[in-house]
Amino acid sequence: MSFDGRRYEIAAGGYRATLAEVGACLAGLWHDGTPITVENPTRALPPKSSGAVLLPWPNRIAGGRYRFDGEDYQLPLTEPARLNASHGLVKWVRWSAERQDRSSVTLTHELAPQTGYPFELRLQLDYRLDADAGLRVSAVVTNTGRSAAPFGAGFHPYLDLAGHELDTAELLVPAGAVIEADDRQIPTGRHRVEGTPHDLRTIRPIGGLRLDHGFTELTGSAALLRTEQRSVEIRWDAAFGYLQVFTPPFITPGRNAVAIEPMSCPANAFNSGEGLIRLEPGQQWTGSWGVRLV
Repeated sequence: MSFDGRRYEIAAGGYRATLAEVGACLAGLWHDGTPITVENPTRALPPKSSGAVLLPWPNRIAGGRYRFDGEDYQLPLTEPARLNASHGLVKWVRWSAERQDRSSVTLTHELAPQTGYPFELRLQLDYRLDADAGLRVSAVVTNTGRSAAPFGAGFHPYLDLAGHELDTAELLVPAGAVIEADDRQIPTGRHRVEGTPHDLRTIRPIGGLRLDHGFTELTGSAALLRTEQRSVEIRWDAAFGYLQVFTPPFITPGRNAVAIEPMSCPANAFNSGEGLIRLEPGQQWTGSWGVRLV
């Protein structure tokens, strides 16, 4: 058994994907045997939250504290060095396979009320492969409790550069504004990208640019990472109005990758209210995103 539990394999049209029971994580995506996303190890934790599902909030909540409908809540600090609650509540829980066939798998989890988040949600993710569309991930979140719940969604895929150097890769991010953050990665403001190194609306080499930034005012529904050999597209639907883009020095020793993370809200939305979704009892939220070669 791997660290992330049982793994589910799906395939179609030259694509192959592995999904993990723990966290419903995207543990790897390949085309004709070449990695498109980072392959997570079986006997170690996913590096840098590779492939993680970020529910019921993406990114960080400052101090793990927030106020909702007149009540104050305190979440466990899962990023203790920065005193943040980070990346939601489902990274380390086991999901159930509701349905699987050769090219798709549907994973579900019933999120129970708990310290800091006393709300009930039913989470469903459908991972599906297609020769033309590549990987499509569709999420349905239902408030199964008796009170309204604060909610946000995000996903954390890393696009594998397949041996290429980060500096020589080219990146397109269709966003008109970049979010400024403090040393805890909590937003402090934003600025327009015109005339700055963060203007990636036209594809260009990454060069020396290093990113761990939120982007918004999206002007398109797809980002692109290109090397000499191929172009990989991350796309999203209207449920996602924000991206986090991260260029770590290495994802694993000697291996480069770029995280392009669709998010429904920015970091600390439980406090700022920006992009925050209020799910009423019985209400559903849906969103989809995907990865493919173009």
